[in-house]
Amino acid sequence: MQSLKDAIRTIADYPKPGIQFRDVTTLLGDARAFRQAVDAMVQPHAGAKIDKVAGIEARGFILGGAVAHQLSVGFVPVRKKGKLPHTTLSQSYELEYGVDEVEIHTDAVAPGETVLLVDDLIATGGTAEAAIRLLRQAGANVIGASFVVDLPDLGGARRVEALGVPCVSLVAYEGH
Repeated sequence: MQSLKDAIRTIADYPKPGIQFRDVTTLLGDARAFRQAVDAMVQPHAGAKIDKVAGIEARGFILGGAVAHQLSVGFVPVRKKGKLPHTTLSQSYELEYGVDEVEIHTDAVAPGETVLLVDDLIATGGTAEAAIRLLRQAGANVIGASFVVDLPDLGGARRVEALGVPCVSLVAYEGH
């Protein structure tokens, strides 16, 4: 998947010194790379029974919507607290300096529905773990998690897999 890696811009020292920010907006803006990424995220799940794709705000909406379209299934937005207009379920998670929450509508998934979680990047895995717990709280069976980028040194994929959710990433970068 070298061409996908080539389509991802790296921004040094953002948002703080020492961080190499992996910016997938350049991949999203490249029609061929975007299509390749979506196809590669769909391929491991071809033929699987999936009822919904859940995408984590915000780039996960773009990728998750495209994956849901390819799989011909519904889409569930996993949003930051206070962004959804109807009644919600919420799940808190720890940040480096504090706590945050993600939410879904109470009627976003029906008990027993199978859901694939999608986002652009997995780092420490806190947001993905919270999304999985939230979807399970709603009664969903989370059958997998797909990401464009993995930062394996930060352990997020291992954290997701420790919840019993298989994790697939298209490219990996050492460091953080």
